[in-house]
Amino acid sequence: MSEHACAGEAAGDSPGYTAQKENYAKRLRRIEGQVRGIAKMIDEDKYCIDVLTQISAVNSALQSVALGLLDEHLGHCVSHAVAAGGEEADAKLAEASAAIARLVRS
Repeated sequence: MSEHACAGEAAGDSPGYTAQKENYAKRLRRIEGQVRGIAKMIDEDKYCIDVLTQISAVNSALQSVALGLLDEHLGHCVSHAVAAGGEEADAKLAEASAAIARLVRS
């Protein structure tokens, strides 16, 4: 895992999503339960389309979490870096661009 900090902050300071941390944790626990449910469907030889439908729902839920985290990152870490300017801004913009590219490919 990465130990990056936002612009002007020391490593260990709160990430941009801290205010929504419990919400993200709750959503991820729900997704975890959905994944366990899919594994149970496979164990019980459920109909392929039903399994695929549940996989699609999990993918959508994960995308939603990822987009929320990305939005928090852009609004907190990247905006602070851009306001500060310099190499930090360039690095944070490149990092965000790479994260967006990974999300688009997934």
